[in-house]
Amino acid sequence: MRTNISAALSAVVLVLLAVLVPLSALSAWVDLEIDNPDRYVAVMEPLASDPGVQDTMSTLITDEATKQIDPGLLQGASLGFLRGAVQSFTTTDAFRSAWVAANRTAHEALTAALNGESGKDVRMDLAPVMQQAKQNLVDSGVPFADEFPVRRTDITLLSADRADQLRQTFRPLRAGGIWPAVGTLLFAGATVLLAAARGGPGRRGSALAALAATAVVGLGFALGALVLRGAIAVARNRVLAGVPGSDRDGAAAVYDALTSSLLTAVWIVLAAGLAVALCAVFARMWAGRRSARPETAAPGTGSGPLTPLTARGPAPGNSSGHDR
Repeated sequence: MRTNISAALSAVVLVLLAVLVPLSALSAWVDLEIDNPDRYVAVMEPLASDPGVQDTMSTLITDEATKQIDPGLLQGASLGFLRGAVQSFTTTDAFRSAWVAANRTAHEALTAALNGESGKDVRMDLAPVMQQAKQNLVDSGVPFADEFPVRRTDITLLSADRADQLRQTFRPLRAGGIWPAVGTLLFAGATVLLAAARGGPGRRGSALAALAATAVVGLGFALGALVLRGAIAVARNRVLAGVPGSDRDGAAAVYDALTSSLLTAVWIVLAAGLAVALCAVFARMWAGRRSARPETAAPGTGSGPLTPLTARGPAPGNSSGHDR
């Protein structure tokens, strides 16, 4: 009966941690990264050096520029020069600065969408990038570059319907902040302490119960990490499904950059949980073997390890009749 109750309680702890761990990680991620504009921009800034982002930006800028000029004027060498100049621009500090400015504006649009203030697609306005690109093209001597009008050009990061779906999830996560993570750690600690207090008789029984509970907690954290990994993959597919094909590569790069810290947390929690569980299992096995050893017999009883007293043989004067 006691074994059945312990197994049921262990299953309950595993299920609770499988839910609490991903919720805690997501809540802290929303609070520390998504809602923080400086942190958001810091995460997005390295994408300016990503080859995929550079190629996407180069294509958008070149296509927008050629729309404004008579196609007959940009042919052959002139068109090749334009493409090369734009591609070169995406490797400059000016492009990085314009990219940062565009992402700061995109964060405002993302926040408004998740707050339910816009009801529109979340788009990144590339006007700052286009302005810097035009200036770079003019300085590079690209023909007709000074005639390129800088108009709003954007890429879709999140469709309006996906934003509506995410808003329902983000609201409780925002309200929680980092406190769900604190609560999860307290719950794990309380589980181990309660198991130790209600363990078997004596210190050894309490220690064995605490080690068993520690193993369950470690497995619960590992299971929660796997649940979070699956949720990230599913959300990625759902988000990108609502993005136009021409913008999908850029949106995928943005999504992967934003969730990189979550993926790092997944592997850390998974490794730590498994390590804690394995250490607790081995420690419990070792402690169990020690408790199963027979007690050392008292000297002179004919059993137990030899001691200087028992190794000497019978004392003088106590020999049996067979010695006479």
